[in-house]
Amino acid sequence: MLKVSQLFIYPIKSLAGISVKSAKVTVKGFEHDRRFMLVDKNNRFLTIREFPKMTRLQPILTEEVLQVKSLDTEIENLFIPLNTKNEKSEKVVIWNAEVKAISISPKIDSWFSEVLGAAIKLVQMPEYSMRPVDTTSGYKPSGKFVSFADAYPFMMMGEAAIADLNNRHSGEQTFSVQRFRPNIVFSGGYPNQEDEIENFTINGISFTGLENCARCTIPNVDPTNGVVDENSEPLTILSKYRLQNRKIYFGRNLVHSGTGVVQVGNLLELEVNSKKN
Repeated sequence: MLKVSQLFIYPIKSLAGISVKSAKVTVKGFEHDRRFMLVDKNNRFLTIREFPKMTRLQPILTEEVLQVKSLDTEIENLFIPLNTKNEKSEKVVIWNAEVKAISISPKIDSWFSEVLGAAIKLVQMPEYSMRPVDTTSGYKPSGKFVSFADAYPFMMMGEAAIADLNNRHSGEQTFSVQRFRPNIVFSGGYPNQEDEIENFTINGISFTGLENCARCTIPNVDPTNGVVDENSEPLTILSKYRLQNRKIYFGRNLVHSGTGVVQVGNLLELEVNSKKN
C-alpha cells in the first residue's frame, strides 16, 4: 500500500520549502508552488546552483502575505504580498522558455540583493501567464502547464528510495528528502518503485509519471547550512547505481488532470497496467 507521507510547496523557486498537511491542486501544480522566482539583471532565472544559500531563506505562507526569513543573517523578515498591484508584465527566461511575469517592488529586490550579495529581482507568475510543459528531454504533453518549476508541475519520491540511498552510504551523514525538493513523498513499496509508476490517482485526481527526474548538482547542497558537499554527495553514491545515459535519475516527474486537494494520508491508487513492462 502506497500512501502520501509528506507534501512540500516551494513558494519561491530554490528557496527552502514548506511542509504542509494538505495542498490544493491547480492547473499549474500545487497552489503557491514556485509562483515566485528570483532573476538576474537579464531577467534570467537564478537557483541554488548559483546561490546555495538560497536554501537558508525560509518562506512562511499566510492567507495574504508571503514572509521570508533569513536563517543566517539578522536582517528583518521580508513581507511579500501574494497579489501584487503591478499589472505590467515582462518576459523572464527559465531554461528554454520565455514566460510572462510581473515584478513586485524595488524594496523587495534590495532585500534579496543584500542577503545574497548580487543584483537580484523577484518576479511573480500571474494567473494569466500559462507556461506549457515543454522539456529539454523532448516531452511536450498537450494541454499541460507548469509554474516556475524546472520542467514539471510535480516531482514525486518514495521514502524507500531515500532509505536505500542512506543504507548505501558508509558515512555517518544521512541525506534527507528535502535535498531532492519533491512535492509528493509516499511511504510503502520498495526502493525506487516510483520509476515504474505511470498512471495513478490521489483523492480522485489523476496523475501520470512521464519520466524520471534527471539530477543536477542541487542535491549536493545541504539545506541545513547551504554548503555544497566537498565530496559531491549524495550524487557520488547515486552515480554508482542510478546512472543511465550519463545522467543520474532519482524521483519521478508527474503531470496531472483535474483539480482538488491532496492530503497526507491519502492513498496512491495505481491503475491496472500502470507500470512499465
